[in-house]
Amino acid sequence: MIKAQNISHSYSNDIALKNINFEIKKGEFVAIVGESGSGKSTLLSILSTLLKPTSGEVYFEDTNFKNIKDIDSFRQKNIGFIFQFHYLINYLNVKENIQIANENATKEEIEELLELLGIKNIIDKYPNEISGGQRQRAAIARALINKPKVIFADEPTGNLDSMNSQNVFEILKKLSNKGTTIIVATHDLNLASKTDKTIEVKDGQL
Repeated sequence: MIKAQNISHSYSNDIALKNINFEIKKGEFVAIVGESGSGKSTLLSILSTLLKPTSGEVYFEDTNFKNIKDIDSFRQKNIGFIFQFHYLINYLNVKENIQIANENATKEEIEELLELLGIKNIIDKYPNEISGGQRQRAAIARALINKPKVIFADEPTGNLDSMNSQNVFEILKKLSNKGTTIIVATHDLNLASKTDKTIEVKDGQL
């Protein structure tokens, strides 16, 4: 589904990635691991179209990223993003925060998604009225509302305690079992061990 071919990336004279090659299949749950500064976040940004590599090719279902004309439309149809910080808007309730990603989403669709994530009861609550774990699950719902083919998650459990971290990974595993490809960057090797495949980045190389 996603193929990285000879990916290299530099920031000025600093080499972040060097000659990266691998392939991710549809429905796989993949962890990208590595110490801070190893290049894992740069790799995740390149795979998710947020950053163009200095050299090399990235393919999504046989389409070269370089040939995508409307990248915003491509992202909306195919990609969901989950970040370490939930980025929910405080003056909007959970339902309204999710509808930002898809204004055509019905209340029934949102309720169904929140039920899957175990937080249907917070649909009308505001971010400051719910826990950190609930806020992160609401952010996952926002990422899922367009039914993306692949979800990219950058340290999604970075601000959560161990129990909520486990819950988030179990949710991501459930989604991958239903066919969504999940790619998560994490420094937590214990959580990474629960994925189908681990890609370790060290000094910009696999």
